Amino acid sequence: MSHRKSRLLFVIFLIGTILTGRAQINTDQVMRIGANTHYFEDYVLSIQYFNQVISVNPHLARPYFYRAVAKLNLDDYIGAEEDASLALERNPFIMDAYEVRGIARQSLRKNKAAIEDYDKVLEMQPDSRGVLFNKAIALHDTRDTIGAAKTFDLLIRKYPKFENAYTGRARLRLEMKDTIGAKNDIEKALEINSGAINAYILRADISIKSGKDFESALADMDMAVKIEPQHAGLYINRAYLRYMNDDLRGAFEDYDRAIEIDPVNTIAIFNRGLLRAEVHDTNRAIEDFTKVLDLNPNDYKTLYNRSILLAEIGDYSNAIRDLDKVIDAFPDFAAAYFLRFDIKRRKGDIRSAQKDYDHSLALAKTSVQLPADRQFGIDDSTPDDGTLGGSTQSIHTTDSHESPETITETQEQVKRRFSSLTTVSNNFRQDMDYSSASDIRGRVQDKDMRVELEPYFLITYYTSPTEIKLNSEYIREVDDLNATRLLRFVLQVANRESGLNGPETDDAHRSSIEFYNSYIANHSPRAIDYLGRAMDFITLKNYDKAITDLSRAIELTPDFAVAYLLRAQASYLSVIDRYGSLPDLRTIPIEELRDALDDIDRVIRLSPTMPVAAYNKGVMLAESGAYDEAIKAFSRAIELKPDFGEAYYNRGFVYLSLGDSRKAFPDLSRSGELGIVPSYSLLKRMGAQ
Repeated sequence: MSHRKSRLLFVIFLIGTILTGRAQINTDQVMRIGANTHYFEDYVLSIQYFNQVISVNPHLARPYFYRAVAKLNLDDYIGAEEDASLALERNPFIMDAYEVRGIARQSLRKNKAAIEDYDKVLEMQPDSRGVLFNKAIALHDTRDTIGAAKTFDLLIRKYPKFENAYTGRARLRLEMKDTIGAKNDIEKALEINSGAINAYILRADISIKSGKDFESALADMDMAVKIEPQHAGLYINRAYLRYMNDDLRGAFEDYDRAIEIDPVNTIAIFNRGLLRAEVHDTNRAIEDFTKVLDLNPNDYKTLYNRSILLAEIGDYSNAIRDLDKVIDAFPDFAAAYFLRFDIKRRKGDIRSAQKDYDHSLALAKTSVQLPADRQFGIDDSTPDDGTLGGSTQSIHTTDSHESPETITETQEQVKRRFSSLTTVSNNFRQDMDYSSASDIRGRVQDKDMRVELEPYFLITYYTSPTEIKLNSEYIREVDDLNATRLLRFVLQVANRESGLNGPETDDAHRSSIEFYNSYIANHSPRAIDYLGRAMDFITLKNYDKAITDLSRAIELTPDFAVAYLLRAQASYLSVIDRYGSLPDLRTIPIEELRDALDDIDRVIRLSPTMPVAAYNKGVMLAESGAYDEAIKAFSRAIELKPDFGEAYYNRGFVYLSLGDSRKAFPDLSRSGELGIVPSYSLLKRMGAQ
């Protein structure tokens, strides 16, 4: 037995031993196990242990605090803030909880609230270097330049050898137009530490701002990359500098390297697509833009650029479809109307094209009013001065006074945003790592995970336990059916079947079908026998025969909820089988799922408290693009089962597809807490910070 398998069995045994019967849980022992698991950086698993302690004794502060730290390591800042607050409600004297909450709030751009938390820590620990630094950065980001300068000065007096204090103050001085003071601070930081990466990043910014000195900026970015060769953002910004120095090959190499480090980095993928378009590598540029849109369907900058290339290859319908989305989001963007006019003209739709042309002319001399929270899609846009990240200002922020409600730009400025390379504005390292959470290796949010819905729950004979989910999903009607012992195998419920099925398994089910054939031929027909044979057919992927048997079972027993549930499953799987795999969103016409949806509705009428039925209905509706109805179905599943992690995840996923991140992020945070690992990747990828 492999080490991994033996460890898994040990964990399963241990959890089963300790957690059997909630009243019997030894909370101290489970807390120790959770802390040990956290120490070994299994953050998702450690959260499950802390969940168990909280479910038994919700009045303890420590499990909320430890869970907050785990969530902070997973970049779930929403969840970390909430748990740190819950810990402080129970014990307001846990200073570390204020620090954790401050870091979470600062990461969420709630800078004023973060400063209040840091002040609370500094009342008891006035010399805390990390808290002073974080507070200075937060003050800077709230535009309190005087307070930030005073805090940086205090930090430097207390810690004159702390190079990040100098680079932080240099960043502040740059915004205050004190270039000489900024340069002095940068040189001091490099004198203390020749590997002070922030100093090189800021000096590169100064080189660009002071005279478009891209060669000097490139030399500094080369040093930054040498210091941190696994930081994708540095390669993205160096690629921009190489491009400005007419080194296209070097720019392509840097984008490829950034994508190798972070395969879902939309900035790198987008920029590579833009360069490919420039060198007329059109099809591969479209591939890059499509990959970005797979990760973020509402990326308007990418939609705009893909529409140009789709028009070039004659795919006018999809080009217009992309532009329609851009115009819906930016109805005052003249260039989008002009581009759509040109595509419609080439397509031969002259009347409609003329309307777009006239509208583009009417808008040409107007300004564009952009909502402060309107995202272009790509994380950060290169500012007009070409700077690479010395500033962390952005369009969107949580503290209301930090950004106006709307932003006014000329048509040319907006067009430049849509058509220019993008750089990363957050390469400046703020060192907001909590002291016990540094050198993180178990960061599941950094892994390359496909962005998709959590799958449909199936009734199956084969599942595999994991460290996070030990048992199959519970459906009372399925459990009652297993209790009759009338089936030849035990039914289980899971949304991922075991991959261990093979020839021996298939032979066993063919033999089972022969048994049922003989039994049904020689006995009075029973619904359970047809259902049993249908299960064998489903296991062998013969869905048509399964549907026939389940229809017979329903004729014999019209209120047989499990038979309707299984027939819906067989109908659904037969549709999926025709598509070759679980499809992306909005690729299944709802008419093809009508039979399955009708059967699910019958299950809901017969068993109105079955959460899996509501969940499965939500999955089918989401996959057919009926988002509003899908949200209602997932909400019903959560109402019936408040710890239904998959339902929270899918509802959050659908909210994101609708562009409603405010509702999506709390759902994704909750689903991550409940063990749905892709939540953390999606939270990070979609910028829940």
